[in-house]
Amino acid sequence: MAVPKKLVREVEALREDIDRHNYLYHSLDQPEISDAAYDRLFRRLIKLESQYPELVTEDSPTQRVGAAPLSEFSEVEHALPMLSLDNAFADEDMRDFDRRVRSRLDTEADIEYACEPKIDGVAVSLIYENGRLVQGATRGDGTTGEDITQNIRTVESVPLKLRGKDYPTRLEVRGEVYLARSMFVRINEDAAAAGEKVFANPRNAAAGSLRQLDPRLTAKRKLSMFCYSVGLVEGGELPERHSEILASLREWGLRTNPLVGVVMGVDECIGFYDAMLEQRPELDYEIDGVVFKVDRINLQRELGMLTRTPRWAIAHKFPAEEGITLLRDVQFQVGRTGAITPVAKLEPVKVAGVTISNATLHNMDEVKRLGLMIGDTVVVQRAGDVIPKVISVDHDKRPGDARKIALPKACPACGSDIVKPEGEVIARCSGGLVCSAQRKESIRHFASRLALDIEGLGDKLVEQLVDADLIHTAADLFELSRDQLVSLERMGQKSADNLLEALEKSKQTTLPRFIYALGIQEVGESTARNLATHFRDLDDLRQSSEEALQEVPDVGPIVAEKIHAFFAQPENEAVIDQLLETGISWASESPPEQGSVLAGETWVLTGTLASLTRDEAKARLQRLGAKVAGSVSKKTSCVVAGDVAGSKLTRAQSLGIRVIDEAELISMLERYGD
Repeated sequence: MAVPKKLVREVEALREDIDRHNYLYHSLDQPEISDAAYDRLFRRLIKLESQYPELVTEDSPTQRVGAAPLSEFSEVEHALPMLSLDNAFADEDMRDFDRRVRSRLDTEADIEYACEPKIDGVAVSLIYENGRLVQGATRGDGTTGEDITQNIRTVESVPLKLRGKDYPTRLEVRGEVYLARSMFVRINEDAAAAGEKVFANPRNAAAGSLRQLDPRLTAKRKLSMFCYSVGLVEGGELPERHSEILASLREWGLRTNPLVGVVMGVDECIGFYDAMLEQRPELDYEIDGVVFKVDRINLQRELGMLTRTPRWAIAHKFPAEEGITLLRDVQFQVGRTGAITPVAKLEPVKVAGVTISNATLHNMDEVKRLGLMIGDTVVVQRAGDVIPKVISVDHDKRPGDARKIALPKACPACGSDIVKPEGEVIARCSGGLVCSAQRKESIRHFASRLALDIEGLGDKLVEQLVDADLIHTAADLFELSRDQLVSLERMGQKSADNLLEALEKSKQTTLPRFIYALGIQEVGESTARNLATHFRDLDDLRQSSEEALQEVPDVGPIVAEKIHAFFAQPENEAVIDQLLETGISWASESPPEQGSVLAGETWVLTGTLASLTRDEAKARLQRLGAKVAGSVSKKTSCVVAGDVAGSKLTRAQSLGIRVIDEAELISMLERYGD
């Protein structure tokens, strides 16, 4: 039976009314009706949708919760990386940042900065297509996050549908999900009354709530969100100022912090920071500093990026809280890249609402700088309100039985030698191929695209294989059987056969790839190629002295020491022999080409190439003798600009450097026979 048109119109009107009141309440903080009146509207909509299920739509306010619990979160790759911010901890740090900005822009004039409180929550990305929310994801490592769409839909301050009509057809909005202080207190009171575990702080509560596999549990926590920027934008244009972009987000129904502002010059930045620090205790949400961004987008583009941080933004962090306690012991941990880190074992102390029993000491140079001994009374700080660290020692309270802290000679995980080259700060385990602490990372690296390129052997499968105790080194990969693979969760017979085929295919490689795959510290793709070209034989490389290694281009004393130390470990040598016994082989390396046409030139690739991958283009340029760099400088010879080229192209044009497109690159490569 058809739904009466009158009811269809009523449902549409109810949704529009409820969305409007949500916008007034969450985004503008200007409610027009009471909670009871809002609830009556909501109940009426639920009743009509229950009677006529065909009227239910995904963006209806009633559909914030309703999906079935997940078994796990899937991964999401961010179209544009979610970058970190550099930190300032003092006014002078801010002045240094401002000086760097003005120097790069070649101006003495004051810069306009957009400023906003830095919410202490969980960074997330929202994707809207044609105004409708289609995806929510965590920041993760900045490149890959987790799909939390079901959970983000439960956050009432996140609109399921944008207001107005002038938004881009595809819009990525970024922001911080948080738990209000008042809600945090209520949740912990309820948990304590029920005899359940309480949360240490609102940020932990927000993070835990977003990662609930059942969205109904997330909904109960009443999370909130402030939007602070955009990512990918397609099918539309945004204003040319960051502050105006935030205003546009508000018009589209997205919630931004009411305390955002624009100031002129660094002195006003510091004034804004001081005002926020004073106002901090009165807010119903946790903030751990203030974020300052160059307001004009064209200047942001001109300033560009570092590897993982923008040059046009900084987070001025509030002073961290401190605690005083006793250092009971120091243990040494092995990181995934072999770095040996001393960790302080402390008498538990509460700092910023969290009980601290461990703190990083970073490295042995820091231990020496502090003059630290086991038994000392120390001051512990939560750096940036997150990572605990020992910042000072009260030497006057040192007991008579205090003990010195010594770096162990052997790795606590595998027993291999610990090496600390002269002039370096970090000590490392030299057992890269056999160290259990480095195992997963070493195998991931071995299988990666620029190494053996084992198709289908991703991070999760490596974890499964290691956790199931099926592989201990990269050589064990080639001993895996079909039955072993099929026994793994979510590994069918077809997938197992595909992986075995990929492993067999990967045995035919090149010497540079094999050297790179070994994961020797400081030996990247370029150095691996130089080593292969110079020695042309793996045995010669394995037996070379530090002096002989330093004859290789780009290999200095420190890198030579690390390469020599790697091959000096019998365990590493044994794994290499096992790998060769499995049938891994390569064609002999040709002697270095003389008189390369691009010798001495530095090239830079930017943007997306249509017919070549970035790695292919890089390799072909290098075969012609060019050095391929990651950034543009006055020494750059040429820039290849693909589609959507960004700041590198802008900088090349400003420096008057030659720029060619992909067609010109391919024509040149073909002309020179590559």
